[in-house]
Amino acid sequence: MNGGGDARAGVSHNIRIVQVAQSLEISGTTTILQAAVAAGIAYPYGCQSGNCGACKSHLLSGIVSLEGYSEFALSEDERRAGMILACRAIPASDCEVAWLEEDDLITHPRRALRCRVSELIELTHDIRCVRLTIEAGGPFVFSAGQFASVTFAGLPPRDYSMANRPGAELLEFHVRRMPGGVSSQFVTSSLQVGAEVAVNGPYGTSYLRQSHRGPIIAIAGGSGLAPVKSIVEQALELRLPQPIHLYFGAREERDLYLLEHFQALAQSHANLNFTPVLSEPACHTTRRTGLVHRIVAEDLADFDGCKAYIAGPPPMVEAATAMLAECGMRRIDIHADAFYTAAEMAAAGRRTGDQM
Repeated sequence: MNGGGDARAGVSHNIRIVQVAQSLEISGTTTILQAAVAAGIAYPYGCQSGNCGACKSHLLSGIVSLEGYSEFALSEDERRAGMILACRAIPASDCEVAWLEEDDLITHPRRALRCRVSELIELTHDIRCVRLTIEAGGPFVFSAGQFASVTFAGLPPRDYSMANRPGAELLEFHVRRMPGGVSSQFVTSSLQVGAEVAVNGPYGTSYLRQSHRGPIIAIAGGSGLAPVKSIVEQALELRLPQPIHLYFGAREERDLYLLEHFQALAQSHANLNFTPVLSEPACHTTRRTGLVHRIVAEDLADFDGCKAYIAGPPPMVEAATAMLAECGMRRIDIHADAFYTAAEMAAAGRRTGDQM
């Protein structure tokens, strides 16, 4: 969390910097960057006045106050995604931070696309696949795992993750019908092929880090399979050599989808292991059962050098993130995308979304 703290003279806080596995004690109005430089840490920085963005960092835990800065250096989307400027960040609690690494610096042009529905597929009883043709505003370049703001029939825009690989001909979104979700109710019951759809983006920082060569742990819950599908398919397309462990958690059998697709991928790619998990099976099953994050913990003993990509309902995402951190994975290596409902997003002050 950032922006909600109140730094006070005489109060000290411990700040852990991930890349150097070092903790600093900071008090008063000293910024994280000032303390790091004073301690001889090679923290990246430039202007030191909040204008260049060179010291942009992940706030992995804790609270800071951010002094004045330029939105060119830190956008509102980045701030909501948990990023800060170390040169303007004054700790208001113990914190853990990590400066951006090479793969964190990927940016793509924001596009306003005019699209048309080309295909609708019922994936489950409450999830619909929507495939769109881009008619104007492209090209649309994004990284696997990112999302876009999508507007159907003049309804409020909602955030949905791209399920297709970057560069694919059609955009693909998986929309789950949510109680009280105006857009999702419309998409799953009334949307027709040929309808015009507005798409803006891309957004999000939970995308595939292509230069990473350690094992990949991909955990999806419900329609959280969409960004995870994009990530896994892109990793395979790039022929990344490391093991890829894909876990798909659902409540019961009818909530699973694309099983044959991922089973076929696992058969044709020796480095991919696919495990569907049911948390509340309605009848006897031969599938793995239980909470998906606990199944991951049972199967994988060593998380050293791994990167995790997690997407789906907030409770699952939070539980999986906590489990991986407790098992020793660095927070900087856990890329999580919780699908909050529109009401939850509004209450939390995040970007409005209708994912889950």
